[in-house]
Amino acid sequence: MDLAANVAPAGASAVPGNRGIWVGILCEMSEFALMFLAWAWFRHGHPEDFRAGPAMLNAGAGVANTAVMLTSGYFAVRALLAIRRDDAIAARNWLVAALLGGLTFLLIKAFEFRWNIEHGVVGTGNSFVAMYYYLTFNHLVHVVWGCLGLIWAILRAQFGAYGAADHEGLEAAVLYWHATDLAWIVIFPLLYVLH
Repeated sequence: MDLAANVAPAGASAVPGNRGIWVGILCEMSEFALMFLAWAWFRHGHPEDFRAGPAMLNAGAGVANTAVMLTSGYFAVRALLAIRRDDAIAARNWLVAALLGGLTFLLIKAFEFRWNIEHGVVGTGNSFVAMYYYLTFNHLVHVVWGCLGLIWAILRAQFGAYGAADHEGLEAAVLYWHATDLAWIVIFPLLYVLH
């Protein structure tokens, strides 16, 4: 076994991405942790709303968005693996696929919100529905930010800014995208599954 292959080059950071993205991810995870605490508080105070809540939602849209987020996250990992092989074209193409997944998520969420309104799932007078919109709108904002980060990484990859030796920005975009995935993986069962 070659131990030297596992040692980072001199001056290279052992932390993927950069410290700035980790501060952003910590802030994002702290924000979602507070929202999950609020969800638990309201669930404790209004059990009937939360028992009936998931049946009010379009579960198909929730499942579709979960599949899209996980698939998009996979594409983002493929982009990172490609750039580590110094294949900038493949990295860019995988990033485009990840971005298309993010945009698909947004389209499904727009359809779901329209469906909710048509079926009377509005936030007035129901704690579950209020928490549903609070969590999903906040997540939606993070998906938009993640898409903007992916667009930035795509443009930089297109113009040769990344390579096997230097791809910190691409790594940061992928890390943020995964943090957004992680938030959704918690949101999905809380809203669509648990009764």
